[in-house]
Amino acid sequence: MTTTEPVPAPAPSAAPTAPAPATRPSIPGLAEVDVRVADGVSLHAAVGGSGTPVLLLHGFPQTHLMWRSVAADLVADHAVVAADLRGYGASSAPPEDGPGTYSARTMGRDAVALMRELGHDRFALVGHDRGGLVGVRAALDHPEVVTHLGVLDVLPTLDSWEVLQGRSAAVAFHLYLMAQPPGLPEALVAGAPDAFFGHFLDAWGDGSAWLPDDVRAEYLRASRERVTSVVADFRASAGVDADDDRADRDAGRRLTMPVGVLQQHWGGALGFDPVARWAAWAPDLDHRLTRAGHFMAETAPGEVVALVRGLLAR
Repeated sequence: MTTTEPVPAPAPSAAPTAPAPATRPSIPGLAEVDVRVADGVSLHAAVGGSGTPVLLLHGFPQTHLMWRSVAADLVADHAVVAADLRGYGASSAPPEDGPGTYSARTMGRDAVALMRELGHDRFALVGHDRGGLVGVRAALDHPEVVTHLGVLDVLPTLDSWEVLQGRSAAVAFHLYLMAQPPGLPEALVAGAPDAFFGHFLDAWGDGSAWLPDDVRAEYLRASRERVTSVVADFRASAGVDADDDRADRDAGRRLTMPVGVLQQHWGGALGFDPVARWAAWAPDLDHRLTRAGHFMAETAPGEVVALVRGLLAR
């Protein structure tokens, strides 16, 4: 297990909302496909390259486009799949029919089905934020399938809820808002979706004008059209996902594959040790800290590529 010294994150800066582009941006060199993963559910993905397969799962409030710079590097010698999660981007957004519809366990099964349909029975998985939580669940549930796990800037679901406390937890107000029963959070978010989702794009960056206008517009458009399913995802995180993590913790289950984590030192503000939290789940851990802000795959893709390539070499 390795780690680096903690570093402070710079102050964020605001960026204006841009109009939607005439054509939607894409990842150069990758082909876009829609793959059926369950009854009535298809995932949208960008695929390309050959070699060891790597699945890339995005965070909030993004789509698979967040991987555009990382994928451009990895596609040289890997079969790269960058997918929109269920309920996000251009993937299916089925109606919420109980807590399992948007649980991390369900999304983990989606990921396994997607890769199997694309011809990959075993694969590495790298997830950011929400995609990282899906990655952890997929790796716990399918250790025979997920060979390596990379996670960007998030703790496992149960740990996230356990460390949020006091005034510093206000940074995660959206977790508490979207955890509420159906109706109120959807109405509130849908009342000003660009302001809501744009807040996180502005506040969680690296302090620079980091996001191209066309990509920002696409993130806002995609999120605006998926308010109900995005809220359902977060609601599951506060309920069934945390319960599933607790059951695994109580049973002594661990991540048996090599795990690489790159995150900001937000443990300093919230008073916890991120390395200890991760090591409790992942005995074979490479933990690194960054000053690149939350959206590190876009603000510092070289750091992310280095983490992923180091992970795949283990």
